Amino acid sequence: MRPALDVADIFGRHGPTYVQAHDGHLGRVERRVMSAIELCRTSALGGHVEGCRACGTVHVAYNSCRNRHCPKCQGAVARDWLAARTDDLLPVPYFTWYSHCPPRSRR
Repeated sequence: MRPALDVADIFGRHGPTYVQAHDGHLGRVERRVMSAIELCRTSALGGHVEGCRACGTVHVAYNSCRNRHCPKCQGAVARDWLAARTDDLLPVPYFTWYSHCPPRSRR
């Protein structure tokens, strides 16, 4: 099931404007990541056809970009990792505490 809006849709709609506005700050790597995410699981990357001989159902599956930043490609891996980390948590409330050490006491 495809979500109503995903990162590829946002890149497709607003990516060129964003790239133009941030031209001096986006490197080749960032542009390639944006392009890979936008093209992921589309006909631009090719695909294959799966068919059922019994009922005649045909399904076209497009290839993924396999980029480590792509939410379509790495979403399941991220969910699995998060579930494994959740299993490691103790059944107690958690909080984060920050402390600042003045510069003169760091010596």
